[in-house]
Amino acid sequence: MSSAVTAVRGPLVSFVDDPFLSSREDAFVYESDGLLICEDGVITAAGDHGALRGRLPAGVEPVHYPDHVICPGFIDTHIHYVQTGIIAAFGSQLIDWLNHYTFVEEQRFSHPDYARQVASSFCDELLRNGTTTSLTFCAVYPDSVDALFEAASARNMRMVAGKVLMDRNAPDALLDTAQSGYEDSKALLERWHGRGRNLYAITPRFAPTSTPAQLEAAGALRREHPEALMHTHVSENTGEISWVRSLFPERRGYLDVYDHYGLLGPGTVLAHGVHLTGYERGRCAETGTAVSHCPTSNLFLGSGLFHVHDAKDPKRPMHVGLGTDIGAGTSFSLLATMNEAYKVAELSNYPLDSVKAFYLATLGGAQAMGIDDKVGSLRPGREADFVVLDPKATPLLAQRTARVNDIEELLFVLAVMGDDRTVRATYVAGVLAHDRDTADAATG
Repeated sequence: MSSAVTAVRGPLVSFVDDPFLSSREDAFVYESDGLLICEDGVITAAGDHGALRGRLPAGVEPVHYPDHVICPGFIDTHIHYVQTGIIAAFGSQLIDWLNHYTFVEEQRFSHPDYARQVASSFCDELLRNGTTTSLTFCAVYPDSVDALFEAASARNMRMVAGKVLMDRNAPDALLDTAQSGYEDSKALLERWHGRGRNLYAITPRFAPTSTPAQLEAAGALRREHPEALMHTHVSENTGEISWVRSLFPERRGYLDVYDHYGLLGPGTVLAHGVHLTGYERGRCAETGTAVSHCPTSNLFLGSGLFHVHDAKDPKRPMHVGLGTDIGAGTSFSLLATMNEAYKVAELSNYPLDSVKAFYLATLGGAQAMGIDDKVGSLRPGREADFVVLDPKATPLLAQRTARVNDIEELLFVLAVMGDDRTVRATYVAGVLAHDRDTADAATG
């Protein structure tokens, strides 16, 4: 049986290391006229077109994207697919926003047909924005998890998701129990983890909505299934931190709640982490626990400014990725998220350059999730998920990018001015999954 071979040609951008901790030259790879060869969904070669074109099988012509940028597919390390319908809902503070909008919307996912409808549109929206992998909260209902994994499987996306665990401080219709949450999560994990490109994440919503018994059960499940990821929230909002302190007075702080129940470690991604203390950042670094930086959401709800320079302190560096946090986050676009991350960094007197921003949205996100052996770069052996960016997507963008002097300036302009229109094409496992021009023609 013959292999399925695809190839694309154009400027290639990728990473082999963390530019926060090493030099640009050691971390960043750029080929002005590159060639990417993929076989059966895996990258087999990536580099200079002139050096590699002889490796193309007879009859295979690369799709040529001159004057574009080809980079690894974007990786969203924190998003709620079940909040897609409430994006841009007027916000006050986190807890009020949850009660007024989130908990109301999530109850709609008790209906499997609604869950399937949203899951399908959610996956399409990810691809339209160049996002090929996301770490996703579902609802408390197991059917909502099945719906998302089914939609992702139909598109062959690498999806990481889990059923929310909540057994207190939420509407009765959204509550499970410590036992039922454990049993439902275990069944879903065994059904979906490693099936196709799907991975499961044990997903307590956050400490205030889980009793000690439920967090104990989540820890037990993680010990039984160390291959699974763990996904929750931490230290997003000062009011939330005070609430956790009142609910868990015996613990040293918010992070210590998760630490006590065995929920930290490699493969754990904590959303936000805006107000982590120095001790807590050190504990994350020590245990290999990652944080998802969600700037559009943190600004929208007034939660605060995440200090990426503190998180990437060379003396105790944490894994950090970017998250859109739909629906408190305001855009599916990780380009738009880079734009806001730059502004947040500026407000903390830390210029976030384009190389670091693109790293956070690609390899950094993969490392945060512990899946950088699979996705996040254009290295041979990695899964062939990549995005093609168009520097001339809009008249203003074309005018601005015509003046850039090097690839780093071009990437910076794309990060500041880019959005879904900038995504020319998205490839999943080497197969074209979204084409902007075809989609525009179909809807035009």
